[in-house]
Amino acid sequence: MDSNKRIPKHVSIIMDGNGRWATARGLSRSQGHVEGVESIRACLSAAIESGVEYLSLYAFSEENWNRSEEEVMGLMELLFTEMKAELQLFLQNRARFLVLGNRPRLSEKINKAIDEMQEATSQNYQITFILFFSYSGRWDILQAMKKAAQQLPPEQFQAMEQKDFDQYLVTAGIPDPDLIIRTSGELRISNYLLWQSAYTEFYFTDILWPEFRQAQFKEALEAFAQRERRYGK
Repeated sequence: MDSNKRIPKHVSIIMDGNGRWATARGLSRSQGHVEGVESIRACLSAAIESGVEYLSLYAFSEENWNRSEEEVMGLMELLFTEMKAELQLFLQNRARFLVLGNRPRLSEKINKAIDEMQEATSQNYQITFILFFSYSGRWDILQAMKKAAQQLPPEQFQAMEQKDFDQYLVTAGIPDPDLIIRTSGELRISNYLLWQSAYTEFYFTDILWPEFRQAQFKEALEAFAQRERRYGK
């Protein structure tokens, strides 16, 4: 990077390929998710080293609830155990932890662990780490519209402009992603941050998520640094 201006403030990742990575090795899909956690650690380290201020990950979509009960339960347990295990890492790296999504769908145990992790890291400032869990872009826009309709008088709701809408999304107060990375060769955004990614740069790679580590993360940042963002000008 030739200047700090070329470092994206907010990098988001659609983590894809855990199941295919595991299947190719004769392992269970759950083992693929476990290996993917190592990539999360690697990307968090690379983001901190590079000066990224926000790192967000699409961990579990609203549509993922349609997967097998075994896989869903495995993902929930993995989320719970990793939150407990990684607290010291977050504190040492001054990383703030957030989970955004349709949290009422999560169990009381998971929500309690999330609240405890968020509270314990709330004063950290070096990087904000966000897991989008039980999230989808369409759900986010719909819940934001409902919230605005409930909170605003009809005349203010009708007069609302685009810049006013952000405060009703689950990402209120968080900058839109400058760069979204998707692994595994898929060329779609899968109902992710539909409103927030209007002017986001995209980076697609064939690498499966369990193999996406620090070097690959920095390659994506280098690609971003070469782009000219014109915002329609």
